[in-house]
Amino acid sequence: MDLPLIWFLLLTILWVGYLVLEGFDFGVGMLLPILGRGETERRVLINTIGPVWDGNEVWLLTAGGATFAAFPDWYATMFSGFYLPLLLILVALIVRVCGFEYRGKINDPKWRAWWDRALIFGSWIPAVLWGVAFANLVRGVELDAAHHYVGGFFALLNPFALLGGVVTALLFLMHGSVFIALKTDGDIRDKANKLAGRYAIAATVAAGTWAVWAQVAYAKNSWTWAIVALAAASLIAVIVANAKRREGWAFAASALAILAAVVLIFGAMFPDVMPAHDPANSLTIRNASSEDYTLTIMTWVAVALVPVVLIYQGWTYWVFRKRLMTKHIPAPVGLSPRLEEATTAQH
Repeated sequence: MDLPLIWFLLLTILWVGYLVLEGFDFGVGMLLPILGRGETERRVLINTIGPVWDGNEVWLLTAGGATFAAFPDWYATMFSGFYLPLLLILVALIVRVCGFEYRGKINDPKWRAWWDRALIFGSWIPAVLWGVAFANLVRGVELDAAHHYVGGFFALLNPFALLGGVVTALLFLMHGSVFIALKTDGDIRDKANKLAGRYAIAATVAAGTWAVWAQVAYAKNSWTWAIVALAAASLIAVIVANAKRREGWAFAASALAILAAVVLIFGAMFPDVMPAHDPANSLTIRNASSEDYTLTIMTWVAVALVPVVLIYQGWTYWVFRKRLMTKHIPAPVGLSPRLEEATTAQH
């Protein structure tokens, strides 16, 4: 077996799982101040992802651990070179977790408002910075002969990478609004449906521009043009399905668009895992991978455990599949109508 290739493909799948599942989590958090006008509406939005958000983050932990074990040189170079943006992502994710866990601990509008801001901050920062980071991987970075990043932080903030951040933010806003329309009913569903159409159009324009730029300027493989076409077709399908109020089909098309984006990123790099401006200094699936013995053990562990994770996570989504409405949300103990009005006014 070609184990480095297998693990490159498995890492692609792990990032697909993370960005598809955590993508709508980020979208819900980003939309919290737009769709959640009162405490009850905000609780509906948070409850749509309440049972699944922490399980979705397991995909990121697995992708990071798999990168460390399967491609240690890639892990070392990427995490040292991208240290500051990855640190910002980590801090944002920690703040976001605190928002989920703490906002309901004290029945006070100001307390909840601060933790709502934490949720919003913790959703927007990763949504943008993941796009910046992956766009830089596609573009290539400044590596020396020892595979050390020597470009500096501001070199990462180039126009191509910044557009990548805009693309991921718009994709997650679209994905999140489609998910909210799928998981809620009533006024929130109607508002989410309208927003989904707008974000889908904006995402189609931005993602199309970025994908063509990536393919023309940086991609190493011509077959990824087919992935660009798939992504475009998926985004158009989101617009059409959303206009017909077919939320299930719109969500499937939105997930497919994100899948295509991840495949495009990894396909554009292949066989590199971290392209360098000087191709001689690039990290590839060959010179960055672990020994075959390590990859063999990892493969057997993955074969044994990944199906268990998939079955459990699928079961979780099945159990919590029903739509939510504001009437399903009980008022917090001691929350008077006056406090509810005050909370709504603050947002």
